[in-house]
Amino acid sequence: KSQISRHQKIHKVEKPYLCPVCGKRFINKSAFSRHKIIHTGEKPYACPECGKTFNRSSNLTTHRRIHSGEKPYECSECGKTFISNSHLFTHQRVHRGGKPCQCRVGGKRFNDKPTFCRHQRIHTDEKPYPCLVCGKRFINRSAFSRHKIIHTGEKPYKCSECGKAFNRTSNLITHQRVHTGEKPSQCAECGKRFSRNTSLLYHQRRIHTGDKPYECLECGKRFSLSGNLINHQRIHTGEKPYECRVCGKTFNQSSNLATHQRIHTWEKPYECPEYSPLEFFFHQTHRPFLEKVISFSPRIIVHCWDNKFFPG
Repeated sequence: KSQISRHQKIHKVEKPYLCPVCGKRFINKSAFSRHKIIHTGEKPYACPECGKTFNRSSNLTTHRRIHSGEKPYECSECGKTFISNSHLFTHQRVHRGGKPCQCRVGGKRFNDKPTFCRHQRIHTDEKPYPCLVCGKRFINRSAFSRHKIIHTGEKPYKCSECGKAFNRTSNLITHQRVHTGEKPSQCAECGKRFSRNTSLLYHQRRIHTGDKPYECLECGKRFSLSGNLINHQRIHTGEKPYECRVCGKTFNQSSNLATHQRIHTWEKPYECPEYSPLEFFFHQTHRPFLEKVISFSPRIIVHCWDNKFFPG
């Protein structure tokens, strides 16, 4: 009974600070200020090692332990160490044997309440993170942060080997395997190895299982990966979120934007090993390539220089 009484005091406390975006209220100004950053996307705390930014200094402190290798939180049961207290708390549920938070709709269980609350937004369609540029809304902060990069074009993570830049650390880590040759993901069926888990998943569904769990609600077409479905749905919606920063042209896929940008950079990545520049224009093997490029835009002229081809 005493615990209930203490808990009820939480509801009686006055919360004068109201968030105009989501309607949530706060007891003091500092808590309200921390909350506002969720909606603005402001991340004033930058890691001096990799450039990744954070909305709280405490999150930066935790992140820097990735670089230093420091793991100050130790599990009293098994001795395993962690970079944050929250990671330790989540781990300890392994020993207690339970996921206390259960979704009433799908029955899925979760280790902690924040993860459970984020999951529930799938069913309620709550999207508290609005993009101030295009108005699109998102279920969680991480999805919102990934989306913002579409508008800014920011690529803060650079490969030390070749200089190629990426908008996510995960993409940089995956790219670096091109240089190291590392392929950590292995198919249990045929033993083939892949540098990315998504490539392994796509391989398993395309070659072994034939599973296509993602269906387009507009036309019924099915896909092996959720990302392929998202790209496909832009055909129906007309959405083109990838914009060229040079000429302003927009595209529905990042790969199409990357190809287009070669018009401005004059990059010529594709070399013909068979024919000289002059022979290229007359050989029927290359005719489909020419027709495809010309049909893409009548203004594009295909040049051939040192057996390399690029739009000009």
